[in-house]
Amino acid sequence: MLTRRFGLPNSASLETYLASDGYVALRKALGMTPEQILEEMRASNLRGRGGAGFPTGMKWGFVPRNSPKPKYVVVNADESEPGTCKDRLLIENDPHQLIEGMLIAGLAVDAHAGYIYVRGEYRYLIEILERAIAEAYERGYLGRSILGSQSHFDAYVHTGAGAYECGEESALLESLEGKRGIPRIRPPFPAVAGLYQCPTVLNNVESYAAAPAILRDGGAAFAALGTPKNGGTRLYCLSGHVNKPGVYELPMGFNLLRMIEEVGGGVRGGKKLKAVIPGGSSCPVLKAEECDIAMDFDSLAKAKSMLGSGGVVVMDEDACMVRAAMRIMRFYAHESCGWCIPCREGTLWLKKILTRVEDGGGVASDIPLIGELSRNMLGRTFCPLGDAAAMPTIAFVEKFREEFEAHLNGGCQCPS
Repeated sequence: MLTRRFGLPNSASLETYLASDGYVALRKALGMTPEQILEEMRASNLRGRGGAGFPTGMKWGFVPRNSPKPKYVVVNADESEPGTCKDRLLIENDPHQLIEGMLIAGLAVDAHAGYIYVRGEYRYLIEILERAIAEAYERGYLGRSILGSQSHFDAYVHTGAGAYECGEESALLESLEGKRGIPRIRPPFPAVAGLYQCPTVLNNVESYAAAPAILRDGGAAFAALGTPKNGGTRLYCLSGHVNKPGVYELPMGFNLLRMIEEVGGGVRGGKKLKAVIPGGSSCPVLKAEECDIAMDFDSLAKAKSMLGSGGVVVMDEDACMVRAAMRIMRFYAHESCGWCIPCREGTLWLKKILTRVEDGGGVASDIPLIGELSRNMLGRTFCPLGDAAAMPTIAFVEKFREEFEAHLNGGCQCPS
C-alpha cells in the first residue's frame, strides 16, 4: 500500500510513479464532488498518522468551503518525535504519492496552494521534493488547469530549523508564516483560522500518502485492512533491543508481541522483554505483560497508552527504566519552547530530579515529587508538549517504582 514502490529503480521519479497507478486517484477525484471525496475519506476510517489519531475525513470536513478566504493544504513533515523515522522514507522513496495526496485534499476543501513543512534535519529531502514538484508541474499535475480541468494547485517546500515544538500544528503554522514557532491559543482551530488566518487542512505526511489508495480503491477497501474505526495499514518504526529494527508497513491492529517476535526477529540476544514504548517517546510505557495488544489507537487507549506516531521502542530485561525516563525528560526540557511556565519549569525540574535519582543522589521524597510535578503539568499548557513529557514519566514511575527506589542507594546498577 504505502510502500509498494519502495525498492523499485528510480522510485522517486514520476515515470516510476505513473507506471504503478500513479495519479490514477487524482484523475478519479477530478470527476468527483468535494463531498464525494470527503465521504470516501470518512469511509476509510483513516486516522491521523502524526500521533493524535483524529479521523482524517472528519478533519477535512471541518474546513468551511464557503469561506471567502483562500484555503490551504499544509503537510507536517517535521517528524521530531524520538523513535519515529517513517515520513522521511515516504518522501525519499515516493514523493509523488505525497503530492497526489495533497492534490486530493485540495480538491476536497477547494484549496489551491499547499506547503510541505520539512524538519530542519531533513534538509537533504528538499532536493527530492523539489525535483518531484518540478516533474509534476512539467506534466500538468500541478499548476493551472490540472490535467485539462478547471482545477489549479501550487505546491511549495518550506524548511524548519529543527525544533520539536514545530511538530505541533499551530506552532508549525507560526513558523511557516516566518514567526517564532510557539503554539497558538485555540480555538479557533486551523480548519477555520490556520495559515495566514485562513481555513487550512494540516496533516502528517503518512496521512496524505494514504489518500491516493483510498480514492483509487475506495474507502471501504482501505478500512477493511485494519480494525473497526482504525482503517488501513500504517508504518511502524521498530527500534531498540530487537534483532531486526526497521520501518515496517503492517495492518492497523497488528499484535505488538507478534510484531516484536515475527517482524522484529525477537528480543536481541535472546533476552527477556521488559518494556515497550508503543508510539514514540511521549507515549506511556507498557510492561512486558501488557504487550499482547492490538496496535491501534483504541486498544492502546484502553491500556492507558497511545499509538502516537508509530515509534515502537523495545527494551530488554537489562534496560534501566530510570535512565530511560531521564533521557526522555532531558529531550523535552531541551525542546520546550519556554512559553508556558508549567512546561518550561516542569520539564527542567523533572530532568534535574531524574538525573539525581539516576546518579544515586536521590532521596525517598523524590519519587512522589516526580509524580506530583508531572500531574501539575498535565492539561496546563498551550500545546501537548507538557503532556508529552508528563505522561511517560508518570507511567515509568508507576510501573517500575521498585526500580526507582533501588536507585536511591548507590545509583544505577543496571547493565545498560
